[in-house]
This record gives sequence, structure tokens and C-alpha cells, in this order.
Amino acid sequence: MTGAEGLADLAAGLASGRGRALLGVAGVPGAGKSTLAAALVARLCARHGDAWAVQVPMDGFHLADVQLDRLGRRDRKGAPDTFDALGYAALLRRLREDVEDDVYAPGFERDLEQPIAGAVVVPAGARVVVTEGNYLLLDRPEWRVAREALDEVWFVDEDRDVWWDRLLARHVAFGKDPDEARAWMAAVDEPNADAVREGADRADRRVVAVDGGWRL
Repeated sequence: MTGAEGLADLAAGLASGRGRALLGVAGVPGAGKSTLAAALVARLCARHGDAWAVQVPMDGFHLADVQLDRLGRRDRKGAPDTFDALGYAALLRRLREDVEDDVYAPGFERDLEQPIAGAVVVPAGARVVVTEGNYLLLDRPEWRVAREALDEVWFVDEDRDVWWDRLLARHVAFGKDPDEARAWMAAVDEPNADAVREGADRADRRVVAVDGGWRL
């Protein structure tokens, strides 16, 4: 199956016969998780109405820099233990259980590189929540709790060169010079990506980017 429309069919099917479905999209940094999640949500809302589907990023659960400084982890920001994994899992459980109220979730501001409380709203009538993040399939206790709250997790496979170039461009766009960005990627992003790839076999589906679209 190729294309966002076919993948949107699969995502919509998760909500069949239930109040709300939660779909996770995992993959390494820069693999295109957010792009796929946004495309799925846009297509589902175009079919069913605004807010029928909502995108909720795991990045909203980055620990703020003040906490990373306290913990001595700011030099590897983005590693699994620089997120509030249990807080994220608690939000996912609430999104599954509370379909009577609007639920507010944190977002992430790239310009500031900081989480922003209450930036995302999941209306009571939302039927599909698509949440994307690196560590949804990580085999560690705190991340397994988050995985248990999701109906399915899809893993976005990436071409190594495309992933590397895209991530380098992102770092430069948000303030690092190219040499600094490459050093950060080698020291932080590459080890994180290796940890993410270890969970790929636990995905319910694997999605590959092809010619501006996707296929299973």
C-alpha cells in the first residue's frame, strides 16, 4: 500500500467500534515522523471534519533545560532519559479514558528548544490521536508503559544519507554551525538513533518514505 490516503484508511480503521484510537509513529530523529503524522491527521480531518484527528507530539515531554542542568544531562538533550516518559504515558492513558472533556497537552517550540505547556488541545470528540516520537518502541520500563497505551505503533524507516542530511539542516536552521551540528549528531543523535532502531522489530507496521509519499 502506497500513499498517505491508504495509510489514513488504516489509521481510521483503528477507531472503528471504539471511542478513540491512539496511533504512535516512531523512528529516528529526522526520519519524517512528524511529517507523516501531520499528513495522516490532515487527511482524516479532511474526510471527517476538523478535530476528528489530532497530532500530539512526544517532544512536549522534553525536560526543560533547567531540569536537564539540574540532572547534568543537557549535553545529551534528546536521549531517552531527558524526557518525562511516565508523564507522557499518563497523558496517553487519559486520552484513552477521558473522551468527555477537552484534554490539553504540551507542545514543543523549536525556536526555543523548550516544551510549552497546554499548547495542544485534544477535543472531546476526537476519534484518532496520532502521537510521534523517537522512543515509543524502546524496551525500557518507563517507555513500555507508554507503548501499552497505544493501539498500534508504526515505525518510519529511513535512508541513512537522507536522515543525516535532514537532521544536519535542522540543527543548522535552529542555531548550530555545521561543525557543531555534526559533532552533536555524532555524540548524541547517532547513539539515540541506534537505540531507536533496536525497537523497529516491535512495530505493528513499518512505513518507508518513497518519492514524496509512503508505503508499507
